[in-house]
Amino acid sequence: MEEKKTIFIKTFGCQQNVADSERVATYYEARGYMPVTQEYEASLVVINSCMIREKAEERVYGYIRNLRKSRGVDALRIVLTGCIVGAAAREPSGKLAKKIARRIPDVELLPIEDVGFEHEPQRGDNSIDGDQGKHAWVVISNGCNNYCAFCIVPFSRGKEISRPIEDVISEVQKLAADGYTSITLLGQNVNSYGSDLVREQKLKNKDDGESSAYLLPSGESIEPVMVKHLNRHRIPTLFPYLLNTVAQIEGIETITFTSSNPWDFSDALIDVIAQNKNIDRMLHLPVQSGSDKILAAMNRWYTSAEYSALIDRIKEKISEVQFITDIIVGFPTETEADFQDTIRLVKKVGFVRSFTACYSERPGTSATGKMEDKISWEEKKRRFHILNELINLRNAGIANDKDWIATRDKHSVR
Repeated sequence: MEEKKTIFIKTFGCQQNVADSERVATYYEARGYMPVTQEYEASLVVINSCMIREKAEERVYGYIRNLRKSRGVDALRIVLTGCIVGAAAREPSGKLAKKIARRIPDVELLPIEDVGFEHEPQRGDNSIDGDQGKHAWVVISNGCNNYCAFCIVPFSRGKEISRPIEDVISEVQKLAADGYTSITLLGQNVNSYGSDLVREQKLKNKDDGESSAYLLPSGESIEPVMVKHLNRHRIPTLFPYLLNTVAQIEGIETITFTSSNPWDFSDALIDVIAQNKNIDRMLHLPVQSGSDKILAAMNRWYTSAEYSALIDRIKEKISEVQFITDIIVGFPTETEADFQDTIRLVKKVGFVRSFTACYSERPGTSATGKMEDKISWEEKKRRFHILNELINLRNAGIANDKDWIATRDKHSVR
């Protein structure tokens, strides 16, 4: 008698991994696998991995080790997908690929890119506010082109690729028809959504002269928003248009998006949020540090003053806006004075939540190998606890006033 094919999916990391796992479920269902709720019931365990920090990566290896202890080496098929697999394929030194070959040699590897968007997500019971509505993650782009010094995402996720506008809009329309009232638009940098689509269309239409218009499948022509930063136009983006279009879809009562790089947060985007009351007023805007010296070392393209000016422009246009951020403590060369700069910025902005992390080296990043990590773990933890007390513990009731916001907070992108 043929063994029943059952699957358990374990997800580590950010919202994008959660959304990817929803498509992984469909991918394996098409191959005859039935989902189960416990690892011990499964003939196949798929692990969607995170490695944004060393601690996150080690949790994945520990989970696999415990699976082997409880089930035996030959009794269970394990497939690893997600960021560890992506980084192992792209990280230039090859050290990560050798590490996983040594530590988990009997685990199968599945590049997440092999699980395409033709696989409709199997969304779970994502109710919000009791029985009043449902929430869904909607991926609009994957990957990142920015190469911040601490971040492995350009290797784990690859170059930024935007989903076609019509695909995103169709997905949200279907969600609304199915009773979903809340969505979160996901990307490593949603603000640069569509810059690759604009470039591709320009290459296809070389004979059209210097026109910068983007032609939608409907035939409508729109003008991409040119994000200006450091006194130059950096990229064309379609995100303000996409966000505004999604906000008009009947039945969608709340729209959140994450994550946003500050240097790509355009005035046009601020206007779209201000004009649409169903766009969440709690914005996730990672700052990483309040020290200009550390921001430069991180390859973050703004100063503390420029970040503060952006916050002020947003507050001026959008009433009742609140901010969630990401901060790294203990980045190489961060002194106590640099840390105090971060504290000053935190107090000035008034963040209601921070995803604070202690710096750890990540393979392939420019900080690893070029910047010596001399700050002790004890000092990193001290700074971590100071910020946690200053932001999260004092605002515990503010950033979690909705169940779905609490869910989002569990899975920070960056």
